[in-house]
Order: sequence, then C-alpha cells, then structure tokens
Amino acid sequence: MHLSDYLPADHIITDLKGKRKIEIIDELLNLMRDLHLIKDFETALNDVMTREGHLSTGLENGLAIPHAKTTEVEKLLMVFGLSRSGVEFETLDGKPAELIFLVLSPHDTSGPHIQALAMISRNLKNANIRKQLKEARTAQEMSEIFASFS
Repeated sequence: MHLSDYLPADHIITDLKGKRKIEIIDELLNLMRDLHLIKDFETALNDVMTREGHLSTGLENGLAIPHAKTTEVEKLLMVFGLSRSGVEFETLDGKPAELIFLVLSPHDTSGPHIQALAMISRNLKNANIRKQLKEARTAQEMSEIFASFS
C-alpha cells in the first residue's frame, strides 16, 4: 500500500477553514462529495460522527484521523487537510489537530482500512514529516511527501 495512491493532489486541502471538529469533518467530506467519491453525503457524515461518538480519533502531535466504515464507498478512500490554525479535536495530548486525514472504507473490508490507519499514524510520529507537511504550500508538495511514506 502506498499512501500517495490514495492521496493525489486533488484529495488534499492545503488550508482547512473549519474552526470546530464537525466543520473540519464536513469540509473534508464535502471534498469527497465534490470528487464523486461517496454515494450519499448525509449517510457518510452520520457514519463518521457515530464513530467519533464512540471514541475521538484525535491522536497526538497535531494528528487526527476521523474514519468510518460505510455503505457509501466501494473501496478505501481518503482525503487530507491541513488546519494551519489548528482545531480542537479531543486529541490524546490535548493539543489542537492540524494534520487531518478522513478515511472511509466499505463495511465488508478490514485489512486496507487498518493498514491505512497504521501507516498514517506510524509515519506521522516522525517530527520531520509533520514539519514538512506544515511547511508545504501546495497540494502537490503534500502528495509528494505522502509518496515517501512506508
């Protein structure tokens, strides 16, 4: 699995506008809708928010990975957004999330979903990668950084 296969430049928002968790999730899900990646926006949003209700997907070091299994996609899909001001995301370390991945996959698959979450969290533990993403100015630059993920 190569993260860059799932995060081409058109799947990236370089400056998220939302100020709250729900606004960020809505913004990223709207990108998926605009790219015609999801069948029904409201159902997908409900699935993501239901998952968030069980346990926040805000991790540490400015990373959040809202994710869900849903009937609204036929394969693993993801988008990424950078919140340059940071947003409260109920993170494990209590700090604002800046690097936010939205990951959706069908109900009947587990392997790719778990692999994607693991790859994101493993690579984002690297402070240099986080710094590079925050300093990138274009979606293409960010996509190239994702190409280096292993």
